[in-house]
Amino acid sequence: MAQYSPKTAAEVVELVGAAIAAGSKLAIRGHGSKSSVGVACPEADQLDLSGRAGVVDYDPAELVLTVRPGTPLSDIEALLTANGQMLAFEPFDPARGSPRAATIGGMVAAGLAGSRRLTRGSVRDHLLGFTAVSGRGELFVAGGKVVKNVTGYDLSKLMCGSWGRLAAMTELTLKVLPAPAEELTLVVSGLGPEEARKAMALALASRAEVAAAAYLPASCGNPSQVLLRLEGIAVSIAARVPILATALGDVELQPGAEAATLWRDIADLKPLEGAANHWRIVLPARAMSRLAAMLEEQKSAWFSDWAGGLVWTDWSADPGKLRTAVEQVGGHAMLVKSSDEIRNMVPALHPQSPGVARLEERVRRAFDPSGVFETGRFGGGNAN
Repeated sequence: MAQYSPKTAAEVVELVGAAIAAGSKLAIRGHGSKSSVGVACPEADQLDLSGRAGVVDYDPAELVLTVRPGTPLSDIEALLTANGQMLAFEPFDPARGSPRAATIGGMVAAGLAGSRRLTRGSVRDHLLGFTAVSGRGELFVAGGKVVKNVTGYDLSKLMCGSWGRLAAMTELTLKVLPAPAEELTLVVSGLGPEEARKAMALALASRAEVAAAAYLPASCGNPSQVLLRLEGIAVSIAARVPILATALGDVELQPGAEAATLWRDIADLKPLEGAANHWRIVLPARAMSRLAAMLEEQKSAWFSDWAGGLVWTDWSADPGKLRTAVEQVGGHAMLVKSSDEIRNMVPALHPQSPGVARLEERVRRAFDPSGVFETGRFGGGNAN
């Protein structure tokens, strides 16, 4: 298995063209922070884009940042913090702080957002445009470098969550936002899953403008905790606290610095630390407590984000049982981490309906007719 580390877009074009001619496969990677998702690709050559790094253009006044895909996510977050700005969707980085920590390209390709996704949108809502090399060996540009851009097809939505199966990005442009001046987290303790779901729904429906809502059940701490984050200027936050206190009753106030640990633990999956399996389940928030009952019956650790719309669990029983239960409530379950044995048997991505699978196949063939990026990583009902 060869490994290529192109430094320019022209080199990426050349490498993809050579792979097409040779009939070989290319597995796109950055630092490998999400290599636990899907199976290894022993027959695919590595197209390592981590060397194609650096900021191309950053205009804080215009809230627009253009970077190369191999740029470490931590470098970008540090740059934005120094300018009082942020990536509003709160990127998910399971390897944060390690040499394998995420790159910006890998973050976009995975399309996994954190707690602010509830109110600020997902990765796809902030990717303005990109340049990439398709499986045809052609360099193409989609979107633009301005916030107000309505030209052509919105291919940025396709790239987010494509996991490197459509094209190799060589440059991308993101919309950034001002960081909040202040943060305050309200904690409601001792609620069961259904009570917690109702509390989070009530908070979001209120005039308090809650920025993020998560639930740590009793298995994650004693007692259980509903976390509600408020953001803005101090006077605004102070005016909104009584709204939630009146609606929810007894609340504890955690200033931003103290609450940061709680939210960082959620982002880094600390409640599941040391678990052999990590499942990421997206479902209607109203179904959280129903799913929780099954997880607790199996003695699986779990917690929720997005006001109940995202559940993380260490489920180790029959994967089919979990996915069937999730399907029944209108959700989907992704296997993010497990043993090699389980990963080789269980597709990482939730199996698609026949109609959706056919549509995805047509899209992939349009970008990659030769299947150069079709490495078999996702197996099962997801061809690569």
